[in-house]
Amino acid sequence: MRKILYVCLLILIGCADENQLEKEIAAIPLDVNVVRFDQVFLNATPFDLPKLKEAYPLFFPSSVPDSTWVYTMNDPLQKELKTQIDSVFTDFAPVQRGIKSLLQHIEFYFPEYDTPKVYAVTSEDYRKKVVFYQDVVLIALNTYLGANHKYYEGIQKYISNTFEKEVIPVDMATEFAYAQVKPSRERTFLSKMIFYGKVQYIKSLLVPKASVAMQFGYTQQQADWAAANEKQVWTYFLEKDLLYSTNSKLDARFLNLAPFSKFYLEIDNESPGGIGRYIGYQIVKAYMENNDVSLQNLLGKPSKEIFNNSKFKPKK
Repeated sequence: MRKILYVCLLILIGCADENQLEKEIAAIPLDVNVVRFDQVFLNATPFDLPKLKEAYPLFFPSSVPDSTWVYTMNDPLQKELKTQIDSVFTDFAPVQRGIKSLLQHIEFYFPEYDTPKVYAVTSEDYRKKVVFYQDVVLIALNTYLGANHKYYEGIQKYISNTFEKEVIPVDMATEFAYAQVKPSRERTFLSKMIFYGKVQYIKSLLVPKASVAMQFGYTQQQADWAAANEKQVWTYFLEKDLLYSTNSKLDARFLNLAPFSKFYLEIDNESPGGIGRYIGYQIVKAYMENNDVSLQNLLGKPSKEIFNNSKFKPKK
């Protein structure tokens, strides 16, 4: 009984510390204003083009002739696009708050990073939902119209499931995290898992209110499967001697984003894609919980050192 009370007390203290930290981060003064360039452009006429080019030179490279922009402005599909975006983003304030919170977390954990300018735009490539470019962030709002939107017909569900406006801060955190983690020179399956584990660990710090499912791009059912089968997945990796394998085919089976992971077993269709990323995150998380290491030091640690000192034990 005394041991149970002690554990509960530790949990309460941990939650209190976490809540206090989040309050401190929320109090960081940041002036975040998302520029709705999508509205500016989609509301413009060819007559406005000279002023637009002067005000927003970033979006008008000299290599593109004015005739291209004029054609786009007159395209009926662009008017339809504006209607669809306006219908989903009727109130942009929640999105702006989510973006501000993310940037406050970046400021806290990476104070050397200058707060970027954030622009809402549209994109013809759904794979470029968020782009970090030096001191600028571009967010393609037409890739966040809802998982079942008619524009996404033909796109696989494991991809379009993340096309929700609530995912914008998570996608921003993803792009930022990838820029902070250098790929290991080692080509082992373990080193790749831990590379993704570092990325996911950064994301967990930057968007702590996002669910595990949202952070991994999973459905809730897939996230529940990953948690329930963590030990079985880890046992499979060990029994098949995969940790130090350099077989690149393992990337497609367990690391790349996909409809499911490929154990070549009956459980495949139930599993989420990229399950190796999930395991890599659990290893990195265990390492940070069991070692007095700063976030910046973590990023430079070799994968083998992280694994050997993680004391990782998968949940049963």
